Amino acid sequence: MDPVSRFTCEEAFRRLDDYLDRELSPEEMAMVREHLETCVACTREFTFEASVLTSVRHKVQRIDAPPGLLERIKRELGRQ
Repeated sequence: MDPVSRFTCEEAFRRLDDYLDRELSPEEMAMVREHLETCVACTREFTFEASVLTSVRHKVQRIDAPPGLLERIKRELGRQ
């Protein structure tokens, strides 16, 4: 990519959460990835956020949901 089409740190930082969740367009994913390959500060922030997300995901998997919770959630979502 040419320098004009690269993200600044601010632009990349604003997209980190969506990048981690893979919710960006393919072009934006590539632009964030390219920025992370060249920016130590943003890579450090990305690594921290990724580790927090991984930790939360592991902890949530160990929580037992109360009986009937899934059905209540589905019912509430159906009302919207």
